[in-house]
Amino acid sequence: MTQLWDFAGGIHPPENKHQSTARPIRTAEVPERLVLPLQQHIGEPAAAVVEAGDRVLKGQVIADVADGLGVPVHAPTSGVIDSISELPVPHPSGMTDRCIVLRPDGEDEWIQLHPATNYRERERTEVLELIRNAGISGMGGAGFPSNIKLRPPKERKVDTLILNGAECEPYITADDMTMRERADDIVAGLKIMAWILRPGRCIIGIEDNKPEAVEALRTAIEGTQIELAVIPTKYPSGGEKQLIQILTGMEVPSGGIPADIGVMCQNVGTAVAVGHAVLEGKPLISRVVTITGEAVREPGNFDALLGTPIDHLLAQAGLMPEQVNRLVLGGPMMGYTLTTTAVPVIKTSNCVIAATATELPAPPPEQPCIRCGQCAEACPMELLPQQLFWHAKATEFEKAEHLNLFDCIECGACSYVCPSSIPLVQYYRYAKGEIRVQRAEQLKADRARERFEARQRRLEREQQEKEQRRKERAQAAAEAQAKKKAEAERAAAEGSAVDERAAKAALVEQALARKKAKADAGKPAAAAEVPAPTPEKPDLEALEKQLTQAQSKLETMQGMLEDAKAQQADNVDKLERAVAKNHDRVQRAETALAEARQQLAAESPTTD
Repeated sequence: MTQLWDFAGGIHPPENKHQSTARPIRTAEVPERLVLPLQQHIGEPAAAVVEAGDRVLKGQVIADVADGLGVPVHAPTSGVIDSISELPVPHPSGMTDRCIVLRPDGEDEWIQLHPATNYRERERTEVLELIRNAGISGMGGAGFPSNIKLRPPKERKVDTLILNGAECEPYITADDMTMRERADDIVAGLKIMAWILRPGRCIIGIEDNKPEAVEALRTAIEGTQIELAVIPTKYPSGGEKQLIQILTGMEVPSGGIPADIGVMCQNVGTAVAVGHAVLEGKPLISRVVTITGEAVREPGNFDALLGTPIDHLLAQAGLMPEQVNRLVLGGPMMGYTLTTTAVPVIKTSNCVIAATATELPAPPPEQPCIRCGQCAEACPMELLPQQLFWHAKATEFEKAEHLNLFDCIECGACSYVCPSSIPLVQYYRYAKGEIRVQRAEQLKADRARERFEARQRRLEREQQEKEQRRKERAQAAAEAQAKKKAEAERAAAEGSAVDERAAKAALVEQALARKKAKADAGKPAAAAEVPAPTPEKPDLEALEKQLTQAQSKLETMQGMLEDAKAQQADNVDKLERAVAKNHDRVQRAETALAEARQQLAAESPTTD
């Protein structure tokens, strides 16, 4: 027999479970339309992969998560996509969210299924991918994607796998009826998870107020090494951390997870879904939902397609609208009031309570705290609810967090026993929400500061590089100037200084002479009889000297230009213009010398 321990605190509220266990699980009728939210679990919302007007088959993926934490959404039956729009979803705030609306066609036509009955011959990663592709998330709590939970870090070896069948919340019997009627499916799914994790122990924990479920599972585990632990009925023994403490005697550290102590918890509904996904190839498209309360004639459990509107299930349970005072999604301890019955069943929906005014009356007005300490005695996490309440009410969130506010599992035990009717859990939820908002804003500010500091460093680095380049150009220019000066001094010492003015004057005179000669050639014959002045004989020696000096200057400037380009100096453009100018001078000098030589050749006497 499995050794049991106890946990601190806890309460014993009225169970009210017998109302919904008198009938077997009924298959809910298919509604006229199914509303499938794109986010049905913790993590990233899925993105639609279909459009309005598309016909889809039962089990077909209609939304998926490309990146991040999440699993796909499948069509619960065959039909046509009616729309993708904002519609009410199950949430305490009554918010709307993106939903795919599917109109069933009545044919219930499946996609081609691919069972993996030989899963033991496959790689574990492949089986985990099958579970992920089946869209399975935890069906007993917040809905954490199962494939992620079944893949703990290597340094966190799971020694104990616990299947949670405690179902301690009043009114809810979905897991109880599942264990009674589908015990073999539960064990099949548990074996698959155990094959993936390879734990040393597998334990199924059930409260002792479910004798039929205990007998059904005891029969199903015969011949296996799975342990069945029947635990005392006390709320919230079905909480993950409390059940771990009851079955192993170990406590999950503050701020930690069960994997930190080598333990993993899974829900019985999740085990059924895993078994169907691997052994039959079927994705998660339905779940068992408890419909109960004194305002329905035939309370019970329904196997409902995901996306089924709550009002459709209430109608099948015989809702008496005139008697309904309050509709609660979930249990009376941790559930929340529905603002509309148009919200659909999602993967984490397990119960709807249609309560009368006497069954779940409105809470009395909040009174001042009398410091009785009953909340501290009832707290299963051994927190200080009274101090947490004061700090939350005074918006002293840092102090509340210092008192381990986030260890609160929001079970509602403290609010249940409070004689002053203080909604303690609501204060804790408010404080947690504000702290999360502050953390998000701080993270955003930190990222903005990091981006600003990175930009400042980049600008400073660019400025330093620019200054370094400027210094290098200035140094190169100074070196080029010094080289130019040295070359000029050397040229002067060698007597090769250029008198540019004389060269220019000689060129101008030659040009004027050519112009005058052309004008004289165009005068009339009478004028031609007037003897023209004898043109001045050109000085070939001077012109040759001018050409030599111009060529020398061009070579010098070209050398300076090449040095400036190699050093990336600032005066590159200026030197290029100077080289071009000197190149023109060389051409003019060459032209003048050629014309002078032609003139002299024409004037020289012809030798017979």
